Formats: sequence, structure tokens, C-alpha cells
Amino acid sequence: MGNVILIGFMGAGKTTVGFRLSYRLRKPVIDTDKEIERAEQRSIAEIFAAEGEEYFRDSETRCLNRLLEHTSNQIISVGGGLPLREENRKLLHTLGQVIYLRATAETIYERVKHDTARPLLQGDNPLAKIRTMLAARESCYQDAADIVIDVDGKDFEQILCEIEKEIA
Repeated sequence: MGNVILIGFMGAGKTTVGFRLSYRLRKPVIDTDKEIERAEQRSIAEIFAAEGEEYFRDSETRCLNRLLEHTSNQIISVGGGLPLREENRKLLHTLGQVIYLRATAETIYERVKHDTARPLLQGDNPLAKIRTMLAARESCYQDAADIVIDVDGKDFEQILCEIEKEIA
């Protein structure tokens, strides 16, 4: 299908890399979180608060199924929890080439520590929560990925060059 799909934990850079890669490759970019917000006509935080995480995860699966019907040759950035479901990992592989942007818990914490729009990180000791969640998710990310790019200590130009080399 020619799609390039970016996965990884929140704060790994999926959205920013997606937009920059879109510009470089001259391909449209889709952010699944934005697609879900548009379909639901409310924010991710509002969906979590009103319906809970399971409902949101169902929304992610529905979004992937919609993308499979009509999406080709695009950059797709997905929410950090989307690859947790085995069904979604299979859908991702069908949809395109999956790139895991891997970051350490410390890098993620530095990027998201002031972001109040991340419902899973609210509460005490977000760095410990990031470490726990990242450890729990790592095998899912690895299973979903065709390519792994470590992003720690790299600027966007370096990350984009690595991606271009891998997908060439």
C-alpha cells in the first residue's frame, strides 16, 4: 500500500517526525489520534474521561480498519497505545511498513512532563509510570515494527535520514 507507519510511546516524536517526513517525501500525513478526535467530535482526554480506555482502544481499531479501506502512499502516525492489541499489530502490518521510534523513559519524560493532555500520565511520579508502561509495551512495539529507529540524542534531521535510508 506504500504507507509508512510511525509507532512508539507517547512523546517519542511520531507526530513531529510524521509531519516532517510527509514534507520530505511529499506524501500526505494522517494522525490516528486526530482522526479519532474528528470522528468522535471530542478530544482524546474527553473520550478517556467519558468512556474509558477500552472504548478508546476500540476506536483505534475502527480507525485502522477505515484506513485500510482507502489509504495508500501516506505517512501514518499512530497513538502510543494502538499497537498493544494483537489485532491492531496485524492491521498495521497490512497497512504498510511500520517504523518504531524508540526512546528511553527519561527522554519521554523530558518531552511530556508539562503536557496535561496526556491522560495516562496524570498523577504522582509520571517518570515511574512511563518506565512501567514502556517496559510493558516494548514487546508489542517490537512485534509491530518492521524497522526500529532509536531517537535518543538525535535531532529530527538525523531521524529522518535514518528513516529514508531504511525505506529506500
